[in-house]
Amino acid sequence: MTTKSKQTSHVRWFEDLSNDDVPSVGGKNASLGEMIRALKEQKVRVPDGFATTADAYWQFLEANELNDKISELLEDLQQEKIKLEEAGRKIRGLIRKADFPEETREAIEKAYAELSEKYEVDEVDVAVRSSATAEDLPDASFAGQQETFLNVSGADDLMEACRKCYASLFTDRAISYREEKGFEHMKVALSVGVQKMVRSDKSSSGVMFSIDTETGFPNVVVINGAWGLGENVVKGSVNPDAFLVFKPLLDDHKLTPIIEKKLGDKEKKMIYAKGGSHATKNVDTSSKERRAFVLDDSEILKLARWACAIEEHYEKPMDMEWAKDGDTDELYIVQARPETVQSQKQSAAFKTYSLKESGEPLLTGLSIGQAIGCGPVRVIDSPDHAGDFEDGDILVTQMTDPDWVPIMRRAAGIVTETGGRTCHAAIVSRELGVPAVVGTEGATHELKDGQDVTISCAEGDEGYVYDGKLEYDETEVDLENLPKIPTTILMNIASPAASFRWWRLPCDGIGLARMEFIIGNIIKIHPLALTRFDDLEDKKARSEIKRLTKGYEDKSEYFVDHLARGIAKVAAPWHPQPVIVRLSDFKTNEYAGLIGGKQFEEKEANPMLGFRGASRYTHERYRDGFALECRAIKKLREELGFKNVVVMVPFCRTLKEADEVLQVMADHGLVRGKDGLEIYVMCEIPSNVILAAQFSERFDGFSIGSNDLTQLVLGIDRDSTILAPLFDERDEAVKEMIRQVIKTAHEHDRKVGICGQAPSDHPEFAEFLVEAGIDSISLNPDSVIGVIQRLAEANGQNAD
Repeated sequence: MTTKSKQTSHVRWFEDLSNDDVPSVGGKNASLGEMIRALKEQKVRVPDGFATTADAYWQFLEANELNDKISELLEDLQQEKIKLEEAGRKIRGLIRKADFPEETREAIEKAYAELSEKYEVDEVDVAVRSSATAEDLPDASFAGQQETFLNVSGADDLMEACRKCYASLFTDRAISYREEKGFEHMKVALSVGVQKMVRSDKSSSGVMFSIDTETGFPNVVVINGAWGLGENVVKGSVNPDAFLVFKPLLDDHKLTPIIEKKLGDKEKKMIYAKGGSHATKNVDTSSKERRAFVLDDSEILKLARWACAIEEHYEKPMDMEWAKDGDTDELYIVQARPETVQSQKQSAAFKTYSLKESGEPLLTGLSIGQAIGCGPVRVIDSPDHAGDFEDGDILVTQMTDPDWVPIMRRAAGIVTETGGRTCHAAIVSRELGVPAVVGTEGATHELKDGQDVTISCAEGDEGYVYDGKLEYDETEVDLENLPKIPTTILMNIASPAASFRWWRLPCDGIGLARMEFIIGNIIKIHPLALTRFDDLEDKKARSEIKRLTKGYEDKSEYFVDHLARGIAKVAAPWHPQPVIVRLSDFKTNEYAGLIGGKQFEEKEANPMLGFRGASRYTHERYRDGFALECRAIKKLREELGFKNVVVMVPFCRTLKEADEVLQVMADHGLVRGKDGLEIYVMCEIPSNVILAAQFSERFDGFSIGSNDLTQLVLGIDRDSTILAPLFDERDEAVKEMIRQVIKTAHEHDRKVGICGQAPSDHPEFAEFLVEAGIDSISLNPDSVIGVIQRLAEANGQNAD
């Protein structure tokens, strides 16, 4: 192999670049060099290549006498003598007809020959990417404004791609962007990055962020991926696989802290084209490819560790692109840039949105952002039809690219048929603060022009398009100067998405994580319909279960996997603080409502007092269903690493029942005290209070369920409308029971918290709990700030 060519004013090798070279080669190319140079020890792989310099660009313009010609056209544009489209087209035409100076051409061709020799081929396949830069504006971002050309081979094709990159500095969107930012067009140069192609056309590729793109939670890595070249993921033309990895547990290589895995449709993939005028083409994926994840667990973890290394080096959250080579099975990072949305937000204040009325959901997809928007639908298939769009419309289209941005700025909401959380539509809508629902299949056909709809991204991971304009609340939550109080404040959480949404609240953990939400809304299947699938008689249920458990040889593993990861996502924002997870407490009628559930549940006259809670766990009618819950908790703690999770047994009527449940849990590997496992009991039955001393010998703590406790102390059906005025947790009999259990538990060195509705609904009840000596109060998220302020006032404190 020949020695690497000398650095010239025209070409710089990536390995010789650093972040100090942004003025010369642009942020994109400087970043590639920085990673190659600085992250070798962390074994972060970046494909080799080189960059043309800003000097080469200026010399190209000068040699072809283009400076004055381009300036004149831009001046005509500013004076409105010509339109943007005409100015851009004429400037690009001038550049495409121009020739490279001989010295520049020779430098590029020589570097390309050396890159080919390094990979032991005559003409190496390369990606040719534009990287704009301004010498006096080194921090300016020009992301997404210029072109990229994939699968370029041969010196002639490379030179043509470089010329097209130069021309792309004057696309309509690039000219508009600089006008909007106030950048002088003739002070912005362009560097071309020439990088060895990763043969992801034979494998997979995608996008990765070192911060949660929806909530700004900093301790996760978000990975999206699809088969083939990465353009489909970036542009949002496919619904990709999605993975979420918890950073703080990545250092322990015995763990696999992947807290979310979602299989995307991945309907098509971009591959190399043979012959013709295009270097790439899209083809349909096979059914096998659609059913399979694009990365295995070890690859997901490797990418996540690389994301952490890159973030640590740059000292800021990062937005990265990755690719897997189908020839070598090696992973690579092909781009990295700072994340510019969530990392810029102030953490002291944030807005929350909630619907004030219910509506008919027309469509669902992935929610982007957490806002709500209303307006008339405008279905548009091309940004060329921008004239049809009015301010405040809801933009509905298949997908977006940078040409759509002027329309997106004016929208009250955005709906796309394809795309994931890292696609163009998602990224831009976050920047603009516009709610978007992406991956909404059939939107352009189902929604009609002029139809009023409401876009809601305030209900978790799923985004909804509702019929009509619904009323909603918008609340500013300010965490600045919030007083500190002596009482531990925890939070009640149902959904994993809500745990992420509220991660900024000043809580000390989760006092009640309801397993039922994950089972009912994510898993959706009755556990016995999985363990006893062969006995299931309902044909419709069998068909639906087969669809949902696609990819799982053991259908029970579907339940275990989704429950473990669902709880992990609830626990992640609060790690290492305690997260108390209540074992399933569905009533029989609620269990029957799960897919395949009717066959395994008997009708009860009063399900509230029937076969629920601890009584189910040891009974032969549900024992193998409870085994799945235990397996999920074991996986959560031992494989994913969330040992901050405390398990809580609900509706435990007797001491005998308590002993039996603890024994069954131990039989499944959940031994109280082993590896720090704590097991609490709900205090919601008078027997829990009367025998609190004996329950204290069996459990590590109590959590008061004020709803059931009130029902059973006062003898009131809490669902009865006629008795509703009598149902009051503040009744003196209920309060006396609470005082008694706190006193007895403390005598036995056991903690007592409350996770019932009462302190959220009645702030004065929270004051009573503090006076009674409660150890912690668990509140609904929207009550946290108000209760903290109320308790501070009662304690004689005021916010500064």
